[in-house]
Amino acid sequence: MAAGSSSMRILIKGGRVVNDDVTQEADVYIENGLIQQVGRDLMIPGGAKVIDASGKLVIPGGIDSSVHLQQTFMNANTQDDFYSGTKAALLGGSTMVIAHVLPERGASLLEEFEKMRAHANAEACCDYALHVGVTWWGPKVRREMELLVGERGVNSFQMFLAYKDVLMLKDSELYQAMHSCKEIGAVARVHAENGELVHEGAKEALDLGISGPEGMEISRPEELEAEATHRAITIANRAHCPVYLVNISSVSAADVIAAARMQGKVVHAETTLAHSALSGMHYYHQDWAHAAAHVIAPPLRLDPNTPDCLMGLLGNDIISVVASDHRAFSTKQKAMGKEDFTKIPHGAAGVEDRMSVIWERGVVAGKMDENRFVAVTSSNAAKIYNLYPRKGRIVPGADADVVVWDPDASRTISASSQVQGGDFNLYEGQRCHGVPLVTISRGRLVCENGVFTCAQGSGRFYPMRSFPDFLYKKMVQREKTQKLRGVERAPYSGDVAAVTNSIRKESAAPEGDVPMRASTRHTGVRDLHESSFSLSGAQVDDHVPKRSSARILAPPGGRSSGIW
Repeated sequence: MAAGSSSMRILIKGGRVVNDDVTQEADVYIENGLIQQVGRDLMIPGGAKVIDASGKLVIPGGIDSSVHLQQTFMNANTQDDFYSGTKAALLGGSTMVIAHVLPERGASLLEEFEKMRAHANAEACCDYALHVGVTWWGPKVRREMELLVGERGVNSFQMFLAYKDVLMLKDSELYQAMHSCKEIGAVARVHAENGELVHEGAKEALDLGISGPEGMEISRPEELEAEATHRAITIANRAHCPVYLVNISSVSAADVIAAARMQGKVVHAETTLAHSALSGMHYYHQDWAHAAAHVIAPPLRLDPNTPDCLMGLLGNDIISVVASDHRAFSTKQKAMGKEDFTKIPHGAAGVEDRMSVIWERGVVAGKMDENRFVAVTSSNAAKIYNLYPRKGRIVPGADADVVVWDPDASRTISASSQVQGGDFNLYEGQRCHGVPLVTISRGRLVCENGVFTCAQGSGRFYPMRSFPDFLYKKMVQREKTQKLRGVERAPYSGDVAAVTNSIRKESAAPEGDVPMRASTRHTGVRDLHESSFSLSGAQVDDHVPKRSSARILAPPGGRSSGIW
């Protein structure tokens, strides 16, 4: 598409405009890359391209808040760069993606960010933004976080409680990172699993001879996710920082989040397409390649009710966002762990299928309505990352990121026809209702009836502003009203004890010896808990004087009555 195509005029007629809070019958007029008018009987200039949306829905373009493009992870390069990844997103109905920058330990966050920007600017087809990973901690990291937020348009940082010795932060480091996020107004994203116990669990599974993909599920039970979720929320609460939990995979973790929200903590959560649609039984498939294709972190859960529960929590606002967490690998790359499941690269494709699968599993199944669908696939992400209402809403003045959605049309998902990378699709053969007929990105008609007409590199970096109200408004008010104060009192004027340097050393028993229990014997009474045996024949109470004789007044059992 030509660079000036954003100036084209488009009129979408006869559709039902769906926002996260309301649905209305309205036309939408687009010009200069923006939505200019929404309503009936619009007065518009001539020469506009007219799109008939009768019987269709007109929805905000999806925002996929977690994708991994042009990335090396677990010794494997992802199958998608920013061109193929954003092309697949647009064909699936998403008009913006937020990708990850994950620096190695000790690497500069700023330098890695600039490298990723250079790749993306040359290849992206739609608007994009970047999360930056905090994979280690130090004064340099703190300074670069401030610079990224203040000058580079970053407002979110990804932290990990998993991936020991690679990405994982210690609790104290996570606290400091969250404190920095609060000071600069950034979103603190946390992948919560107990990395120490995951590491130990993996070793135990391998020692038992479990080397296949099922080891992923065995070594990372949901209680480890729930514990780390609670820990992350606690640390965030102590740092007075909003927290955004990602990749929620279990009902146990969701219960922790729901309880925290009920207590008034500022906690939001994001699950993934795979976790809300699939169960962990795939890890026990007889075909190793099939099982390995489903290896993601946290793992899919064995309980077959978990996907429905997560979808229900999306519908009821316990979980705010569903992302694809797209990270595509080939079967050959997965086979690097054919003898050791800890070496199977974690990730699966999904950026192209996210919208349709959520419509089928969420709306068609009755778990959510069309407005909630817009919320979890677009509007909530826009609010959390301070893009709203420029993104995530169809309203005059917003960016013209619009999708004409056919709720009745259907398509069958297949790896053979997908644009996204990888040679396996987790949803192979599934028939999904809900198909994007037309995708408009910043006023450009980029997809129509499956035909892609967007040039490589025509996307742009979208800077995200700090201190999103959706997260920070509540925190700022609490700081004003709940500020900690010391007690005002008269100073202490009494005597103060001198500090003594002499430390009394208690005699310790030699290592391996059990210290003797203090005796509580009274004179003349033998402690039956202590042995009286001696090689010399001496008894423990030999030193007690013995009486020569004693008159027995009553024999044992009482006196005889004389009957016998």
